[in-house]
Amino acid sequence: MMNTQQVQSMMTEKEILQDSLLSQKHITDSYNTFAGECVNPQLRTTMLNILNDEHCIQADIFTNMQNHGWYTVEQAEQQKIQQTKQKMQNQQPQ
Repeated sequence: MMNTQQVQSMMTEKEILQDSLLSQKHITDSYNTFAGECVNPQLRTTMLNILNDEHCIQADIFTNMQNHGWYTVEQAEQQKIQQTKQKMQNQQPQ
């Protein structure tokens, strides 16, 4: 039987997913840095493959949270989308 302190210290599913998503963000940041700094092409390919796998895990967690209503994203206004698109196109080398 659990005491009150043990019950209070248990994480909810939402908290577990929030923690997992935050962890995945840190993991992908690290693998991105490692991949960008690899001198050996085979090691770089391996790091990029792992990075892709980690992004898939992160996307799964994100989708799960969205499906539960625990991570909401506001729809961007079409005008802001076009402004950002134009800004990015203007920054590309010609």
